[in-house]
Amino acid sequence: MSKRAVLEVIALGVEDAVAAQAGGADRLELVTDMAADGLTPSAATVAGIRAAVGIDLRVMLRPADGFAAGDPEDVERLVRVAGELREAGADQFVLGFLGADGEPDLAAMERIVGALGGCRWTFHRAIDRAADRDALRKQLADLPGLDTYLTAGAAEGVDEGLPTLLAEAARQGEPGYEQTILVGGGLRLDHVPALRRAGIDAFHIGGSARPHGWDRPVSAEAVAQWRAALDGESA
Repeated sequence: MSKRAVLEVIALGVEDAVAAQAGGADRLELVTDMAADGLTPSAATVAGIRAAVGIDLRVMLRPADGFAAGDPEDVERLVRVAGELREAGADQFVLGFLGADGEPDLAAMERIVGALGGCRWTFHRAIDRAADRDALRKQLADLPGLDTYLTAGAAEGVDEGLPTLLAEAARQGEPGYEQTILVGGGLRLDHVPALRRAGIDAFHIGGSARPHGWDRPVSAEAVAQWRAALDGESA
């Protein structure tokens, strides 16, 4: 029998979180402002969600649209925010910063990750905008706590990135490829069989959990449909 697949759902608030858990989500990605593709939520939001659900939470550390960390003052501000979020109950995070050349911003990453105190974290879809994703993986391999890459395989989404995802899954365990591949970004249920056959066992949904759009909350029924489909592929 295949390993049970992890289902991560984007949550903007308590209502989303409760519905996602009810539908069978294993983990939530907590963000605000999806018009900017997901920014850092407030400490109050994190505390409210932590009190409302029992599943794992990963909290976005992203101050603005795009993948730049900003200047050193911006980085220090994000470090302070990370501390506030940890005090609010956050113990897992999502982050990822690139320079203008598409290379990982190692100085910013090392400073922020160093402030997380060993918390587990996901490098998000900045990998899909990287100049060289293989080189990025190897450059980040020794950062403490990094256990997951959220990726569609391509900036355009899973339709275009599927060959890359399958190729990277085949390299699982090689240097730079020890982390979990969490597939998200234009992910549909019809992508799942090929991804599961390749050994991928973590999936991330946002819009798919909201059949009525981002201005409506997560649908427990929509999440349950994904849970059932993933469980069927795990059998």
